[in-house]
Amino acid sequence: MRTSISSNSSLAILTALSLAFPVAMVNAQAADEDVILDLVSRLELSSYKATLRGLTQFGDRRQGTARNRAAVDWIEEQLESYGCPTGRIDYVFDPEPRPPRIRRTDVNEEVDFYSRGTRVGRNGSGPGGSSIYGNRVRTGVNRDLMAQPDERIRELNREEPENGPRAQVYCTKVGTTRPHEMYIVSAHMDGHGVNEAVNDNGSGTALVMELARIFSAPEVETEVSIRFALWNNEETGLNGARAYFDQRRELQGIESPAGSGQYPEPNWLGMIQHDMMLWDHGAPNAEGVVSRDQRREADVNIEFQSVSALAEESMRLAFFFKSAADSYTTDYPATVGPHMTNTDSSVFMNTVPSISLRENERGAHTGAGWNPTWHTPLDVWSTFTDDDFRLGLNAAQISLSAIAQLTGTTLAK
Repeated sequence: MRTSISSNSSLAILTALSLAFPVAMVNAQAADEDVILDLVSRLELSSYKATLRGLTQFGDRRQGTARNRAAVDWIEEQLESYGCPTGRIDYVFDPEPRPPRIRRTDVNEEVDFYSRGTRVGRNGSGPGGSSIYGNRVRTGVNRDLMAQPDERIRELNREEPENGPRAQVYCTKVGTTRPHEMYIVSAHMDGHGVNEAVNDNGSGTALVMELARIFSAPEVETEVSIRFALWNNEETGLNGARAYFDQRRELQGIESPAGSGQYPEPNWLGMIQHDMMLWDHGAPNAEGVVSRDQRREADVNIEFQSVSALAEESMRLAFFFKSAADSYTTDYPATVGPHMTNTDSSVFMNTVPSISLRENERGAHTGAGWNPTWHTPLDVWSTFTDDDFRLGLNAAQISLSAIAQLTGTTLAK
């Protein structure tokens, strides 16, 4: 087990980082290190897994289906049970219809995705050759119901999506002294691929829900507000996050009712997305084979987008989270990269400093086929081990400790 609890105080970390990049740190509040250690200790593997396991009852939670709507309701109930008051964003998703899904009459024979290169890629695609990035595997989205060998999971995912109204849920920890400002901590809760969407993106959803649970404890106080958002329709093009952005952007910082001290949409200080948190098994080999085991070099990737309008501020925020990782994670380190893309934080990146935490670099790693569970029938509970789940837990440790510092978190006596 990796142990990296630093002897540096939170104040020392904040001071050093604010000198290095003062813009991103202008709103940071020093939090007592004992407070952060206390909060991080409340993140337990068993609790993280239990929340993630609860999400699997809804299959892949594909948007536009009853299973997706039931998952939104369940998430809302869980957040309310934590004492985190919820809200919803409603919108309509009405794209052009897709071609009908091809169905086979019988189930494929079970295939060992790890020892045969012919099906390491998503949707049965084979090795895609090599490049300057190393061996690559073609990727795609499984839409074949019969490619899922587990009959129970097939039945969970049988319903096809329909256009129409959509909903997504969030909850808010209201700041004690600066309720008009907030950090958005988010993940997308929808998935697809005829699976249980454990990694993509139950892993990020459960992480955000665990943070909401801990920050909502009655003795936990934050100076700045925190919004925990679970987006819908990420897999169709970040539509849920865009709906939130379009509906709420102009409402920032408006006191409503006037004189009430209530701010339905506090000013955005930063946006932190979590998308696919479990799988860092390394690159495929020349035959397209990906290891069954979490690699020794596994880490949490903290990404910003170098071509965004706020690239410098986002970079500073990313390195602040990296510093939190260096001090408070227990098993895996973190690294920073400049290629955040294809995730909900992309919607916000030109308006507010935005970063994404994930298992691999989005482009060179995930896009190159490093994860054979990505949108495939393999994204089910039985695929993953505790080594995988601990990577997600370590990402939660990073975000919790960083957000605790940024929001001036204290524990009431």
